[in-house]
Amino acid sequence: MAVFRVEKNSGYTVMSNHHLRNRALSLKAKGLLSQMLSLPEDWDYTLQGLARINRESIDAIRQAIRELEQAGYIQRSRERDEKGRLRGADYVIFELPQPVPASVSPTLENPTLENPTQENPTLENPMQLNKDKLITEKQ
Repeated sequence: MAVFRVEKNSGYTVMSNHHLRNRALSLKAKGLLSQMLSLPEDWDYTLQGLARINRESIDAIRQAIRELEQAGYIQRSRERDEKGRLRGADYVIFELPQPVPASVSPTLENPTLENPTQENPTLENPMQLNKDKLITEKQ
């Protein structure tokens, strides 16, 4: 097989082949990561921005971004404006995968037990009190 290469004077990107050789990544994720690595740092890395320069839909790009996140090539954090509203996402892109941080879930001081036990369980059915009807005993 013949491969015809051009002289690289301008308009080329130098990147690691690691993600291209990673068999766990889909071809879509490999291509998107390669494209993202070729773009300047100040570029619009939103789903809409990536969809503008690609043929794929926003949903397809979102799926590839999630795949790259799970593999450790992208870290995404949500940005908020001064009023606390969600503004967008901030992407950190890596040529080599990074360990994916474990999601931090809040823990309770006194967590509930799966099968709690009662100290003094009631063994009998309690007698039901009828508050509506007055009961008088006949002698």
